[in-house]
Amino acid sequence: MAATESLETDEPEKGSKPAGRRSSTTRYVVGRVVKAFLTIYVVATAIFFLVRLLPGNPVDVYINQQIAQYGMSYQEAANAAAGLFSFDPNESKFMQYLHYLGGLVQGDLGTSLLSPGSSVTSQIGAYLPWTLFSVGIALIISFVLGIGIGMAMAYRRGGIFDHAMTLVASITHSIPNFLLAMMIIVFFGVQLEWLPIATMRGAYSPGVHPEFSLYFLSDAFYHAALPMFVYVLTSLGGWMLVMKSSTVETLGEDYVTVARARGLTDRRIQVQYVGRNAMLPLFTSFVLSLGFVVGGSILVEQVTQYQGIGFLLYEAVQRRDYPVLQGILLIVTISVVLANLVADLLYSRVDPRIRITSKEG
Repeated sequence: MAATESLETDEPEKGSKPAGRRSSTTRYVVGRVVKAFLTIYVVATAIFFLVRLLPGNPVDVYINQQIAQYGMSYQEAANAAAGLFSFDPNESKFMQYLHYLGGLVQGDLGTSLLSPGSSVTSQIGAYLPWTLFSVGIALIISFVLGIGIGMAMAYRRGGIFDHAMTLVASITHSIPNFLLAMMIIVFFGVQLEWLPIATMRGAYSPGVHPEFSLYFLSDAFYHAALPMFVYVLTSLGGWMLVMKSSTVETLGEDYVTVARARGLTDRRIQVQYVGRNAMLPLFTSFVLSLGFVVGGSILVEQVTQYQGIGFLLYEAVQRRDYPVLQGILLIVTISVVLANLVADLLYSRVDPRIRITSKEG
């Protein structure tokens, strides 16, 4: 009989043995970790073959140019391309796949086709921190603001503040982030010239070197201000609406009524009874959002010319740089899978009503 693990929301069984609980927890954790690695393997394989279905690549373009301009034979042009790009165009897809998997096991994501000698890992390492910096801070700001405003909307539901904030949240949440970025640049940057968009490009100013100093941090915030503002504005509405709905539902629970009957202060009820329980549904969404930090910045960074991992991914797609494209998509996959894994493992800790059981069936 196969053993399955699951999360259940019923009350703990009285008299159950601690050793049995630990065993169930261990099996659940191991099962989730194995599923996470299997998911990464399947997606990594899909990425490898899907990327190669894209029409054209820089190696083919180079070979065709050599044949057309210098009258080389295909083999001569192919040999020249192999030396320039450190890439064998005659290698079968299966052998490329094996080399790809072998490199992944060793942590080697390959070498950029268009930047010979530059590893994909080093390129990702140069761009990824700026995306984590801008999107990560924006996510925390929008989450904290959304929690506070959403609770205020729930306590003032039906009033002017609730209606006004609901309208604002619905509008900002429905606008795609890249479209909002374009609108800000066109109206406030080009038409009104309030934003110095020319000097805000890039992750930091030319001549400034990354270091832990107030001058560099202020410069980094200056360049990240526009994408951060866009991320906050487009994600804040979602947190507000979800928190309002969850708070309204929590306010109707019996334990809140009992707390009021006991004469507890409104402040204590808001923080310890309503706010804490209303935030539980948002916990999973927040952790999952951390996984999408890497992949949620592609168009915004391209529009604002902020040189994060989204900017690098767009350039890799445009130039058919397969190794870089594969490496970034794999990083996105890993971050999302790990976010799901962390959310699953932590949710039982955050919500005491959740427990892990093992069923024989």
